Amino acid sequence: MMNLEFLSLNPIAFTVGSLQVHWYGLIIALGAILGIALAISEAKHLGVDTENILDLVLYGVPIAIIGARLYYVVFELPFYLANPGEIIKIWHGGIAIYGGLIAAFIVLLVLSKKRNISAWTMLDIAAPAVMIGQIVGRWGNFMNQEAYGAKVSLSFLQSLHLPNFIINQMFIDGAYRQPTFLYESLWNLIGLIIILSIRHRKNFLKRGEVFLSYLIWYPVGRIFIEGMRTDSLYIIPGLRISQLLSLVFLIVAVTLFIYRRKKYDEPYYEQIK
Repeated sequence: MMNLEFLSLNPIAFTVGSLQVHWYGLIIALGAILGIALAISEAKHLGVDTENILDLVLYGVPIAIIGARLYYVVFELPFYLANPGEIIKIWHGGIAIYGGLIAAFIVLLVLSKKRNISAWTMLDIAAPAVMIGQIVGRWGNFMNQEAYGAKVSLSFLQSLHLPNFIINQMFIDGAYRQPTFLYESLWNLIGLIIILSIRHRKNFLKRGEVFLSYLIWYPVGRIFIEGMRTDSLYIIPGLRISQLLSLVFLIVAVTLFIYRRKKYDEPYYEQIK
């Protein structure tokens, strides 16, 4: 009789002829749609033409995906040089969030410059949308059984009061694993709730501080969660690239937050119409 305790979920959602549609791609798409909807809603509040948001999506999303993939490929270059056909197979996983964020950030700056829109305003609009994408997108990693941590016991996972479908999916390569995908998803969810609850509060945030709050919140969690993972990308043995970048982004964000708060007086709420 089959032991259902170790039965993982099928990463393929459905097939159309010979085409296999993976849960990974569907979940990433869902996160993008929810993020876009939130960004459009906030753009209307801030008096930003929603066409600018749609253009940012049109150019930013594909470039972000390419950036996220290239980032991952560069740090796993020996494997992809030996298996070049795998480079385009993003449904197998291997999309690095920081690579996507850096690429999307560049697109946003260029678009803001061309449209004569405050880049800080656009970043404030984009940050919560990105958080939704990360919250939902990590469940794509869950379906692919990736972005997990070290070995743990079944009793440990049960002590977290996780539903059985998560516990079962965390049985990978003959052992139960830390559900680090879940930790990061929940960390971003908490951060998003906080940011959404304070961003329209009068005389509380300045322009750019929604984005900077995200750039402080996310790296703090990522530094600790990345340390639990067993599939990290490394610059050199023992030095995880995501932890290093998180620390850099955290320092830059805190510095900018303090500097801009002292030098500029641009309340976020006054942008709202």
